[in-house]
Amino acid sequence: MLPSAEAAKLYQTNYVRNSRVIGLLWAIFTILFGIVNVTIFSQPYWIGDGVDTPQAGYFGLFHYCVGDGISRDMACQGSFTEFAEIPSTAFKAASFLIGMSMMLVVTCIGCFSLFFLLSTSTVYKICGWMQAASGVCLVLGCMIYPDGWDSDEVRRMCGEQTDKYSLGACSKSCWLRARREAMPNQILRFLNFHVSVFMKYQSILNISLEEGGHPRL
Repeated sequence: MLPSAEAAKLYQTNYVRNSRVIGLLWAIFTILFGIVNVTIFSQPYWIGDGVDTPQAGYFGLFHYCVGDGISRDMACQGSFTEFAEIPSTAFKAASFLIGMSMMLVVTCIGCFSLFFLLSTSTVYKICGWMQAASGVCLVLGCMIYPDGWDSDEVRRMCGEQTDKYSLGACSKSCWLRARREAMPNQILRFLNFHVSVFMKYQSILNISLEEGGHPRL
């Protein structure tokens, strides 16, 4: 049997290695999640026309283009800076929430620089709360967005059968991708939690080694 000091050092080595691997995976997934989040926010094809739609066009969170039914030209309106031009209150709320989700993830990535200033566990906790808030905003935005499908502009493109949470003849590819994006956020929170536990346990091991005792759980 290994002496207590050697056993503690072995435990510490294993936990440091495991925590670094999980931390690296967490950082990579956070950056990828941020890229996808920015793409989802700026993507104008949350809902789009289909084979049976009366007119061509597409809708994003805040930008949309709808044809006139005669030519292939489309009239485009809306931008995030022109909030009043967004055709639905639900679209406005979804734009704000998805935008907040994006900003939280981008800020979380920026917080990586805090590893040089603060303890590792503190940075993971800060980023964990940001990712949790980002996930909540993302889910709420995706839930609220279909409430605006009954607006006149959407009905003009998708048909009169379009209603709240019923898109009629239009497609909803990007909206579905945004919903699926909530799952990677849960994975990030899972990894963040485990890295935080590893960091806490590593500090306990360090204290045990300094005191010359056994590792305490």
